[in-house]
Amino acid sequence: MLKFALAGNPNSGKTTLFNALTGSTAHVGNWPGVTVDKREGTYKKRDEPVDIVDLPGIYSLSPYTPEEVVARNFVLEENPDCIINIVDATNLERNLYLTTQLMELSVPMVVALNMTDVLKKRGDSIDVKTLEKRIGLPVVEISALKGMNVDDLMDRALETVKIRRVGRTVLKDSILGSAIVNAEIAFKLKGVPAPLFHAIKLVERDEIEVKNHPQEAKAVEAFILENVCKDGFCGDVEAEIADARYKYITEHFSSTLTRARKLDYTELSKSDKADKVLTHKWFGIPIFLVILFSIFHLTFSENMLYLGSIIKPFGEWCGKEGAAWKGIFFTDGLNSPGIILFNALDYVTSQIGEYLAKGLNGLGASEWAIGLVCDGAWSGLAAVLSFLPQILVLFLFFSILEDTGYMARVAFMLDRLFRRFGVSGRAFMPMIMGFGCSVPAMVNTRTLADEKERAATIRVIPFFSCGAKLPILTAIAGGIVLSFGKGNADVITYSMYVLGVVTALIALLVMRNTTMRGETSPFIMELPTYHIPGFKNLMLHLWDKAKHFIQKAFTVIFASTIIIWFLSNFSWDWHYVGVANMEKSILASIGKLIQPLFTPLGFGSQLKAFGWMFAVAAITGLIAKENVIATFGSLAAVILAGFEGTEEGVAEVALIIQETGVSMPALISFIAFNMLTIPCFAAVATAKAELGKGKFRWTLLFWLAVSYLVSCMVYTVGEWGWTAIVWGILAVCAVVGIVLYNKIMDKKEAK
Repeated sequence: MLKFALAGNPNSGKTTLFNALTGSTAHVGNWPGVTVDKREGTYKKRDEPVDIVDLPGIYSLSPYTPEEVVARNFVLEENPDCIINIVDATNLERNLYLTTQLMELSVPMVVALNMTDVLKKRGDSIDVKTLEKRIGLPVVEISALKGMNVDDLMDRALETVKIRRVGRTVLKDSILGSAIVNAEIAFKLKGVPAPLFHAIKLVERDEIEVKNHPQEAKAVEAFILENVCKDGFCGDVEAEIADARYKYITEHFSSTLTRARKLDYTELSKSDKADKVLTHKWFGIPIFLVILFSIFHLTFSENMLYLGSIIKPFGEWCGKEGAAWKGIFFTDGLNSPGIILFNALDYVTSQIGEYLAKGLNGLGASEWAIGLVCDGAWSGLAAVLSFLPQILVLFLFFSILEDTGYMARVAFMLDRLFRRFGVSGRAFMPMIMGFGCSVPAMVNTRTLADEKERAATIRVIPFFSCGAKLPILTAIAGGIVLSFGKGNADVITYSMYVLGVVTALIALLVMRNTTMRGETSPFIMELPTYHIPGFKNLMLHLWDKAKHFIQKAFTVIFASTIIIWFLSNFSWDWHYVGVANMEKSILASIGKLIQPLFTPLGFGSQLKAFGWMFAVAAITGLIAKENVIATFGSLAAVILAGFEGTEEGVAEVALIIQETGVSMPALISFIAFNMLTIPCFAAVATAKAELGKGKFRWTLLFWLAVSYLVSCMVYTVGEWGWTAIVWGILAVCAVVGIVLYNKIMDKKEAK
């Protein structure tokens, strides 16, 4: 099978083209670093399928960042049959800098001029035939976002593969041209593949080349001193080569671009005007927080825009019993889109549950069989599946923010704040990805050059609650409102997300000033222009999330619910005890054994009967966070009759609140613990792979310690307000200790 590599600058549309070619759902984000490792897919629209590899976005093939190392190693060692170089047509000169480096490889290559639709909208144009002639490579105009000319691009690439290509450089007439020629001859004599590329890198004093070819490096250095310095040059060869590339691009390629009007660098573009407001020094971050709250309000509110509170008669009408459709659209007011979809799916799952029970009863099934199917498997699954719409709505809003280019601005704004906590704004990107899933977020930390900064970032990523934790937040928040009549579900959920972010920042500050001291790496990022997200890409991304969630629901969670049902319905002597005697079950005895551990957190020994359910749910959540609510669903399904009309998941929590006598601060503590503790098995495995054994062991302890400490603080302060003074004193002592520690370490380092 042929193998094509996609190479280009960050934000050039590489991953969008990858999705268009392969039908894949690789994450598309309008910021640098979304792809930090190579991804593979298959193009199937021709007789012979083609393997498409999406490389990380890079500006050059010099190995300064992990992304550049991945891309460079692939094109040099994996021998792709063709390189498709994606070039942002709206930033032609800058993007062609990488093109001049890729040209130096003896690999067939096609230039894909992307975003030509945006260019034409501006009234600008590129003379493609002239550019193709001057660059010596096939050039195809495309729009990856709209799928324009994508198949034509592949046709040109398949034709190009048939023609043998020898690398060429735009540096042959530069002041260092003679040194490059001599180095190339030396590499050819040694039989080194891609001799021209290696020769130029050696002249640049590239660290990898110098290390791999020390003798040739000395010879090149001597040649430059003897021959090139005579012409008055003996300075920074890397800067000289970069300058020569840009001069060549300006003289030979830039003239193919015709602009509708002369650029006025004093004139603000639409993106610049928007940035004057959205990235304002004082208002930028508050605006971001308002946008976040709006997203949570549209996802979780049962009183959208608080109309039920503002218009009293409307609120009273909404709260009255009515037809099934009314319960879907109205609660305390008009439901938000997320709640409407949640209620609709919940209605469907509850109807399925009823039909299952009726069907099994009609067939004369035994009590344990009905319990297994209805109370065990289906109730647990339904409790989790009901939250799928809200997860997708939340992901949709976050994807829109990313694809428009706004999230890149947030990283830029937060860079100044993050530096005070010992990390750069670049670390914000994998952190914010943690709201979707911790696994790709942890992998994304490869863009961070400093190992200590990377390790600290991986440790706090689970504090940015992923979609799997969303059912916990939503169900507990809904249970609080239903049982105590206090607060709003959207406000509680938003507050818990903020708690996770604040905990992450404080943890970063502590780590970067104690065990992970080090310099904060510089953060340089090109802000992309704002654009309207592609509908197809958004839908593909949502479908990928939905598919992943459903697959997990019918595998890991399905198996977990059956195991939980079995353990809660059988005793140690393997007798069926049923729900009526659940306190004698295997699960109850295990729960009671570990329950005292959670007493300082509010959901331990102080609870009444069935209080062990919280301990069991927290433990099963270590496998998959969705299991927390699935566990509640399985354990509480039998006595839901008194809570008919409430949402699946929320009803279980309300029932358990009633049965256990758990307090509101303890419930908030329960949310905090599950948000901050050891994440799911998949995230744990990823952290182990990214960190190594030594740091991984401490990371597990870190997650347990932070979740326990924060949850204990939430519970004690919520239950007894005066304990805030005690926690304040402990915090001051910790700060003083860290300051003294840093002074001691600074003195040691100074010596």
